[in-house]
Amino acid sequence: MGKDVIVACDFSSKQAVMEFLDKFTDEKPYVKIGMELFYAEGPSIVREIKERGHKIFLDLKLCDIPNTVKKAMSVLSGLDVDMTNLHASGTIEMMQAAVEGLTRPDGTRPLLIAVTQLTSTSEERMREQLLIDKPLDEVVMHYAANAAAAGLDGVVCSPLESGKVHSRCGSDFLTVTPGVRFADGDVGDQVRVTTPAKAKELGSDYIVVGRPITAAADPVEAYRRCVSEFVG
Repeated sequence: MGKDVIVACDFSSKQAVMEFLDKFTDEKPYVKIGMELFYAEGPSIVREIKERGHKIFLDLKLCDIPNTVKKAMSVLSGLDVDMTNLHASGTIEMMQAAVEGLTRPDGTRPLLIAVTQLTSTSEERMREQLLIDKPLDEVVMHYAANAAAAGLDGVVCSPLESGKVHSRCGSDFLTVTPGVRFADGDVGDQVRVTTPAKAKELGSDYIVVGRPITAAADPVEAYRRCVSEFVG
């Protein structure tokens, strides 16, 4: 599976996201639809963007009892998205149920990846608020291994963790990595950031890029630069 750049379309309305996508006349970027846009516009926004020819990563981070997640994933599989996700903290049983729900009658399904620990979670917060005493890095790798054991396709992680995830879970286990900025760009609210070229070097399979593209003076040129640096 080739590397790809996923554009985080973190917009609050159909009008805003369509105005952004209209700028792309030659390319059809892989786009991420997150909670903000999905909750604002509903499933119809997924169908409309899909009809325009874009691949879609539906980023809703499901986490509930196994049966509820299985039923929800069954609904999402009907939206014809290309990738979706859940929280690995929901247990191996929940992740297995998600795979079952996401698999269509013909045996096909979107890619399913897991969030291990949110980037906003520090080791101190894990210890004090979640009562998890293990080191953050050890928890992330253990959750990734659980996701692999449950039959998932990969995890969301920092580009800095890609190599370690591949070592633990295999080279075919996907690493989808946010926290990517251009070397001459603003890091925004991300702490652990790297460039598209460095993410490629570290072994990321997909990079998720938001504001460096969506807020750029020329989003199309920024996207092309990102693809050039990451995909080559």
